[in-house]
Amino acid sequence: MGKRASRGAREQGRPAGRGVAERARGRSGQGLGGRDLDRQDLGGRVLSGQDLGGRVLSGRGQRGQAAIEYVGVVVLLIFVVLAAIQLGIAAYAVQQAGTASRAAARAATYREATTSPQTAGEAAVSDWLDITIEDPTSFGEEITVTANVEIPAILPVFDFGEASRSTTMPLD
Repeated sequence: MGKRASRGAREQGRPAGRGVAERARGRSGQGLGGRDLDRQDLGGRVLSGQDLGGRVLSGRGQRGQAAIEYVGVVVLLIFVVLAAIQLGIAAYAVQQAGTASRAAARAATYREATTSPQTAGEAAVSDWLDITIEDPTSFGEEITVTANVEIPAILPVFDFGEASRSTTMPLD
């Protein structure tokens, strides 16, 4: 079953169904620079044939390059996700330092307290965080307590040190 030639093809004496690559070759049968353009896809890649150096081209090299690019993008995305998680952990540690300093200051200002400020501050924080409660300092009718929380690092690249928060409360 043959193709019918288009009107333009009949007028120019060409057979029907000539592709873009065949028209690019012209009458000489060669493309630019001696490159064989018999088989090209719509992206312009040569699917088979020879390049300028006479090497035989195939589609296998493209698959390897795509795999390497895919791995590179995946590694970059994983790094971005880990950075976002690390920032969330850092924000959580700062929030926990504030909570611990308020709890410790509340315990330090209460005259009839049965727990120490350090115990109250440590009890107010998640167990997986390392916390240090400094001794309360008194300035007249006010007490200031400082809590330091070590920010855990997911990767060694992310080292934020520690979060420190202070709370001042009046004596009760």
